[in-house]
Amino acid sequence: MQTNAQAKAPAPPQGRNMDLRLFYQKLRKIEQEITDPHVLVVSNETPDGGRAGQKSEVPRGIAAKLIVEGRARLASAEEASEHRATVEQARQEAEQRAATQKIQVNVVSEADFRAIKSASRPEKR
Repeated sequence: MQTNAQAKAPAPPQGRNMDLRLFYQKLRKIEQEITDPHVLVVSNETPDGGRAGQKSEVPRGIAAKLIVEGRARLASAEEASEHRATVEQARQEAEQRAATQKIQVNVVSEADFRAIKSASRPEKR
């Protein structure tokens, strides 16, 4: 049975002989260098089918693991701001679509419209 620490520990890249001590030293070093709790990473092309250029916002620990394994790199400040702007625009568009679905339309006959209009007018004295 695995403990929580063992279950959370990242596995080193397979297929290569690797010094685990060096792997985890690099992992801790990179994780300490990352100051934000969530960072944007950009994927690298990998032999197992990973596509280059895919952006993801991930926790610091996962970002460090992806970087050490060579699967991703930290996004530049320009890439991060562009990504956040794109995400913000998509969020606003989604909110607008949700708001338009909430709009209700009532069909009112002409006689009802006149009754409502005359009821809303203040009487002149």
